[in-house]
Amino acid sequence: MDSEDTSGSGNTTSPANIPPAAIPPEVAPAATPVAPAATPEASPERRGITVRSAPRFVPFLILGGLVGIAVAGVVAYALPGDASYDRNSVFGFFLVMFGAGGVILGAITALVLDRLSVRRARHAVVESVPYTKDDA
Repeated sequence: MDSEDTSGSGNTTSPANIPPAAIPPEVAPAATPVAPAATPEASPERRGITVRSAPRFVPFLILGGLVGIAVAGVVAYALPGDASYDRNSVFGFFLVMFGAGGVILGAITALVLDRLSVRRARHAVVESVPYTKDDA
């Protein structure tokens, strides 16, 4: 359906009614896309990407848990304790506390390093390569 002029002036040559091919490129508004001429090979698509080196979280969590287990062992067996408690039960108690604390500290460390990697990110431009059967 063609758009009709509802202003009552009878002007049917408004810019909305002129096909884009009839407008010279130097007069065309900035919002009007100008289609490139058709070529046998299409030009590759270019796209901007962000390249950064982000840390993996799981190794930080595991390392934090192992450090917490080591600290629990030092607290339970190397330090003097109350004779009414068995050292193994003291180790189990501290294992839960320091193990969880170590995992939390490992996660915080990974998050801080991840935030720093966002600041050091680099921007690059990549272009797509069309797939052909000869590539397979």
